[in-house]
Amino acid sequence: MKNLKELVRPNIWNLKPYSSARNEFQGEASVFLDANENPYNEPYNRYPDPLQWKLKDKIAALKGIDRTSIFLGNGSDEAIDLSIRAFCEPAADAVLSIDPSYGMYQVAADINHVACRKVRLNNDFSLNAGALLQAVEANTKIIFLCSPNNPTGNILNRGELYKAINGFEGIVVIDEAYIDFSSSPSFLKELKDFPNVIVLQTLSKAWGGAGIRLGMAFASPEIIDILNKIKYPYNINQLTQERALELLNRREAMKGELSEILNERTLVETALLELPFVQRIYPSDANFILVKVDDPNATYDYLVRKGIIVRNRNTVTLCEGCLRITIGTPGQNNLLLKALQTRTL
Repeated sequence: MKNLKELVRPNIWNLKPYSSARNEFQGEASVFLDANENPYNEPYNRYPDPLQWKLKDKIAALKGIDRTSIFLGNGSDEAIDLSIRAFCEPAADAVLSIDPSYGMYQVAADINHVACRKVRLNNDFSLNAGALLQAVEANTKIIFLCSPNNPTGNILNRGELYKAINGFEGIVVIDEAYIDFSSSPSFLKELKDFPNVIVLQTLSKAWGGAGIRLGMAFASPEIIDILNKIKYPYNINQLTQERALELLNRREAMKGELSEILNERTLVETALLELPFVQRIYPSDANFILVKVDDPNATYDYLVRKGIIVRNRNTVTLCEGCLRITIGTPGQNNLLLKALQTRTL
């Protein structure tokens, strides 16, 4: 890895961040008259903790990682955007991602006027680290790797990930939004070995918190400091912080729900394979499956008429003929299967 100062944009490195009232005084007091807040409607009249320390302490305990290595954002999308803003000079630098993968890497790069180059996965959706590294150019600052990948569902080979990380001098972002559904371990335990890695996780998937928009980025304290430096002062509102703590306190319930989703994934796969128009189901380490059918557009439209919405991925690279189906409750999955078993196009 290059020296962090070499990777960060000079204006960001030299930036003096905004200092809020809550940054300048942290602690308890009987009267707060420092932030021009309305004195009524407690506690929501007060600005939230800009660095979310109580929530970070909870996450640190659950993940086994120091709280100084945690950044919290408005969904993982905020961390994606801030990473590009921190390391990529507009109209000069570039990021690299795999294809197919999560579309926000491209969108965030486009918003920041940064080129986004893509390297196609192998036909079985596996990663070729050699091909990825060959696509690196002098102005490539970040590589985005989604694992388990979306929309393909597969975990990327660990050996290939190591090759990509060790062979690149810039920042590697490993997006682990679906890692809780996989039997493969997270990269969190290895962060200290890879100072150029940022790991993304979220409360949106396994924790059932998509509506509160809480994404997590884990990295070296030095990288986290850079992200905190350029985020908006109060990027995580008080209601989200409170609800996130409530979700994290129901860990045993989450494990039960996770187990049911994984069991349902197997049942749905088995039932779908019995249908004559299902040509293939790709291996999944996520809470969804990618299913190749004989007529994806007509099948999608048929399900819409039945009030069942899946994702048509027919036009995505390497996903021709495919529908992406999220695993629901047993009742929801049964409705899907019953509809498909009586499909009429």
